[in-house]
Amino acid sequence: MTTTEANAQHSDVTFDDVIITVVMARVTDFFGFFVYAIASALVFPAVFFPHLDPMMGTLWSFALFSLAFLARPIASLLGRRLQLVIGRAGKVTVALMILGVSTVAIGLLPGYEAWGIGAPIALAALRFMQGLGLGGAWDGITLQLKAAAPKGQSGLYSMVPQIGGPVGFCVAAALFYVLTGFLSEEEFLTYGWRFAFFAVMAVNVVSLFARLRLLSTNFAGDDEVVLRSAPLGELMSQEWRTIVLSALLPLASYALFHMVTVFPLSYSLLFTESNLSSILLLQLAGGTLAIVTVILSGVLADKFGRPVVLWISSALILLLCLSIGTLERAPAIYIILGFVVLGLAYGQSSAIVPDRFKPQYRYSGAAMATNLSWILGAAFAPLCGLVLAWTFGLWAAALYLLSGVIVTAVALVLLQRQ
Repeated sequence: MTTTEANAQHSDVTFDDVIITVVMARVTDFFGFFVYAIASALVFPAVFFPHLDPMMGTLWSFALFSLAFLARPIASLLGRRLQLVIGRAGKVTVALMILGVSTVAIGLLPGYEAWGIGAPIALAALRFMQGLGLGGAWDGITLQLKAAAPKGQSGLYSMVPQIGGPVGFCVAAALFYVLTGFLSEEEFLTYGWRFAFFAVMAVNVVSLFARLRLLSTNFAGDDEVVLRSAPLGELMSQEWRTIVLSALLPLASYALFHMVTVFPLSYSLLFTESNLSSILLLQLAGGTLAIVTVILSGVLADKFGRPVVLWISSALILLLCLSIGTLERAPAIYIILGFVVLGLAYGQSSAIVPDRFKPQYRYSGAAMATNLSWILGAAFAPLCGLVLAWTFGLWAAALYLLSGVIVTAVALVLLQRQ
């Protein structure tokens, strides 16, 4: 089928459908992402590492959490080959099936008391499979959306997929708030937490059909070049500088992502007397504000430019580092401020560099850079933050955020000198 025939066949897809589907796809991705992330702090230490003390159990849980990020570059390489055989829609379907099956399997997995050491080993294997599914599900829709943006509105259009982050977190946090509020601790740890993973599968099925409808629609015009998978050797030799720069630029926002979501939950449970429900409520309020500031980032980017937005958000992260001590007695200050800054930082962090790729390398280069960014900035954030706080105190956990700000600032300087 030619591109013209495909367009005629799917002419019923409006641009509103495109926006809704992009948001739905990203909300689905992040909902599943944060269901696992929150469970890593609240559930897995007790279910899969009960033979260890709470601190060591949480550290092992966070170590397994990072496996999905390490799997994503592997999935991208495998996905490149698979896409040549069954096409982009087929690749995304297979990837989401792997993601869905592994997610449900985690919800069905017996704990340490039933399987012994086999339980955390199985959890690690399934977490790695989740990473393969997430990495393989890269669909390039956000590149099309950015290409379709009217002149002067690129910032607004680029922030649309980013809304999925805070919305997905809010849905996941709300689900755990209900489960922990209506079930006893024993009921929650025995079976309640499993419903969250089953919910992820249900949402994934709906998202898959929406994605498939959209993937067959050329809504951005001639996307044959933009969505081409470039040969790996050629990509690396021609665009390695842009890939590195693209991977380093979002580190401040990606590090912040977990330092205001997962880290406060684990720290509060291990080191403070704070009520879990109150922390989740604060995070829900913060996540709602983050949705607003993601949208604000698009408005500011169109008016002042994306580099200005990233400089402002990086400066605000520095202020947030000074407030991290409030997690001890007044967690609302750090959590609310953190989510507000997260929206500004995350809203434009991944959209500033893709245009610097040559069109024929944009699809593959953006996928590779995104996967590297998540590994460098987010994969080990909960683990590093908790180790630093446990060893030296809360002030040391802020060093992880500070390192992300420094890397982002250096990348911004290099970008502006090009």
